[in-house]
Amino acid sequence: MALWVLAIVAIGLFGLFARRRLDLRADRAEMARLSAFQPTDPPRFSADMVADLPEPARRFFTFAIAEGTPLYTVARLKMQGQFGMGDKSAPGYMPMRATQVLAAPHGFVWAMSGESGGMRLSGSDSAKWTRFWIAGLAPVARFGGSADHKRSAFGRYVAEAVFWTPAAVLPGPNVTWEPISTNIARMTMRHNGLEQAVDLTVAADGRPEQVSFQRWSNANPQKRHQLQPFGGFLSEFREVEGFRLPTHVKAGNNFESEAYFPFYIADVTDIRFPR
Repeated sequence: MALWVLAIVAIGLFGLFARRRLDLRADRAEMARLSAFQPTDPPRFSADMVADLPEPARRFFTFAIAEGTPLYTVARLKMQGQFGMGDKSAPGYMPMRATQVLAAPHGFVWAMSGESGGMRLSGSDSAKWTRFWIAGLAPVARFGGSADHKRSAFGRYVAEAVFWTPAAVLPGPNVTWEPISTNIARMTMRHNGLEQAVDLTVAADGRPEQVSFQRWSNANPQKRHQLQPFGGFLSEFREVEGFRLPTHVKAGNNFESEAYFPFYIADVTDIRFPR
């Protein structure tokens, strides 16, 4: 009997190991698919491209993109920081490292690993799935593919595109900008039936200071998908191939309220535009 039990356990562990390997393969395949959206011979930035935008948006683009910069729209990032596993009263921050491919409006993959108190968490978020594991063997979250998931993911990567891939949010058929105030402009992106507006607050020199938007999310006590405020702060800018990008991001749910919980705190260690 003991041998049968051991055999069943071994088969189960092998099955989990194989599923984890398939997840890693899917991460790599999706990153490669998204990287292929990088334009091979992109146009170069000119202030004329944003001359008709609201003044805070013009300030942002002329700060974020140097004149003559090739307009690459897909970025690959490496980051480290903290990921909150709890709530505002007990954040439960876990040190984390992650690699991300960001390719708005087509999608993103954020593959992370972290460890705290002997617990190792790893997995990935994308426009197609959320999959996380403990110790690489025990799945603790596995969902995606639903309309709710796609809408929520779209909000995340569109907002991140504003500050990490500004060329992807230049005005065009599916991207519009409108003024909100002297220092705030609203960008709206549309793609495959999805629509997301993001408010960008900029300093006098055009430096983006914060983003905020209504995100479709079930991060609430009722676990019900609904629109709720999300946002964060941007700082520590670095010049990368003609772009001026923030390398410190602090973001979370219930932005600009007493309940704000910045569960995502990231320091970008590398940004590239794969081609």
